[in-house]
Amino acid sequence: MSIQAKSQPAIPVLPNGEAEHKPCWSCGDMRAAYFCSSCGKVQPPAPTDYFSFFGLPRHLGLDLAALEREMLALSRRLHPDLYARASAQEQDWSLQQTSKLNNAYRILRDPIQRTEYLLRLEGAKPGEAPKLAGESAPARAAQKPTVPADLLEEVFELNLQLEEYRAGKKSGNEDCALRRELESASGNFATKLHTLAGELKGGWQEWDAIVDSESAGESVPPPARRRILDRLADVLHRRRYFANIIDEISAALNES
Repeated sequence: MSIQAKSQPAIPVLPNGEAEHKPCWSCGDMRAAYFCSSCGKVQPPAPTDYFSFFGLPRHLGLDLAALEREMLALSRRLHPDLYARASAQEQDWSLQQTSKLNNAYRILRDPIQRTEYLLRLEGAKPGEAPKLAGESAPARAAQKPTVPADLLEEVFELNLQLEEYRAGKKSGNEDCALRRELESASGNFATKLHTLAGELKGGWQEWDAIVDSESAGESVPPPARRRILDRLADVLHRRRYFANIIDEISAALNES
């Protein structure tokens, strides 16, 4: 699987902190990103990525408790009920800000969606289009990942077993020994999934180290960035594939 850089990021990005330097539309004072620190008025949404929305660097290893606290604090200040008596424009801004807050929190708190989002944000395109929040079920089903090369023979044999098991079950002659083999195969792929979770966290640490180095003013060679993004994409690809296999085995075993 390879990663290709896009000419433009897929998601509009505002440098972190830029919104804080714009004046409040109501009182003219220097406002916070989402509401004015002086008069409390909600501010128009600015095009920013989900990490910047929470004032975070593009780290993959996040403090989820701190993220939740920040989400709740912002939610209390941006909730549409607070602007029920405000102008129609302010009510609309509140709805937009709250919607983005909820979307950002949902994506960033989930480790897989957070990683997929970071890949898309960095202009990286895995061999598979990553699943993002809001993607329809038919669209996800259409993006079934290809078989990893080192698993071709194993998966071919597994597909034959699944066909044989389904045929026997349909005819009323369920093969109990074959069922046990399929259950064992499902367990093996669950173990692979667990191993990939460790690989993913290792990839996070490497990526976060790159982000920290760049924040400190150090130059990181583009190939180093590419390698880690490519590795993260490969882990996600395999993870999706293993999860699909487990789901397929489960469906066969539980068919009536």
